[in-house]
Amino acid sequence: MDFNRPTSARPPWATCGVPNPYIRRSRCSGGRLPPLAKPKVALYWCASCGGCEEAVVDLNEAVLDVVEAVDIVFWPVAMDFKVSDVAALQDGELAAAFINGAIRTSEQAEMAELLRRKAGAVVAFGACAWLGGIPGLANLYSRESILEFVYRESPSTTDGDGVRPLEEFRAPEGTVRLPHFDEDVRTLDQVIDVDYYVPGCPPTPKTIADALSTLLGGDLPPKGSVLGSSRSLCYECELNETKPEKLTLTEVKRVWEIIPEPDKCLLTQGILCLGPVTRGGCEALCVKAHMPCTGCFGPLGGVQDYGAKGIAAVASLLDVIEEADVKAAVEKIPDPAGTFYRYSLPASLLHHRVEPAPTPGGPAA
Repeated sequence: MDFNRPTSARPPWATCGVPNPYIRRSRCSGGRLPPLAKPKVALYWCASCGGCEEAVVDLNEAVLDVVEAVDIVFWPVAMDFKVSDVAALQDGELAAAFINGAIRTSEQAEMAELLRRKAGAVVAFGACAWLGGIPGLANLYSRESILEFVYRESPSTTDGDGVRPLEEFRAPEGTVRLPHFDEDVRTLDQVIDVDYYVPGCPPTPKTIADALSTLLGGDLPPKGSVLGSSRSLCYECELNETKPEKLTLTEVKRVWEIIPEPDKCLLTQGILCLGPVTRGGCEALCVKAHMPCTGCFGPLGGVQDYGAKGIAAVASLLDVIEEADVKAAVEKIPDPAGTFYRYSLPASLLHHRVEPAPTPGGPAA
């Protein structure tokens, strides 16, 4: 971690300009001092499945190196910490906060804002925090329609009374409050300022290790950088050599329709693989299991809308002219939004579904 990088509130161990907490010799006094405290870090999850938390554990014995290098002072999923522990920290006392998951509730937004105040650097950890992730597909529906389905229309709702949880309930023992369920899903940087991004759903152990090495190494990339590969997935895919110089698709096949040839590029077999427009770094794990890339490592640098980039890439490969053939090929993609915006709808130019404007003098269309 570059402890000389200016922050809004410098942590106590950085006041003497010491570039690394393990350096024993003080630049202020020139003398020999006891070891300074290890940099403090926090890990927290918001709207996510928990896979990013598991990914940290998947470091296996390497997690011991992490514990040796930093002092984890907040990680609710693994250790008994309280929000009050974070609130008691000085502003900027945390070296870094790793936050995974999108923002959907008031509690998640409040925790993100608290960690932003307490951390010198905030890292959006994983696809959900960076782009909105799979929870972001909920933006295809309104808040009201989601609540109506969950508490009234769902096949698992047996009582049918449609009772919804109250945000505030007063009981003799006191008042109980639940977080507000926001209108849409937001990315972390749509709520707070973010310094760095770690891609993946979830990030692979190698991606995590490389990101930590970068953050702790002292030579930080520019703010806003994605701590991952700058090349597309195809460059690290073992099947890339089998892809012809000019690749065309005459039809799109779904994965259950064929048994793919294991030593042949999936795109050349008609299987929709988003490797050409997806950031590398995952070691092509899905492709090695004969499954196409679905884009969880997000867009390459300079791409504003991952879904639009994916649509354009597929459209450029279709070698069909007649309208009927084009329609037949497109119909083989049964869920375009879920295919091209699976991990990135909240971060896209679309962001969420736009409801039709009310017809003058009548109900909405």
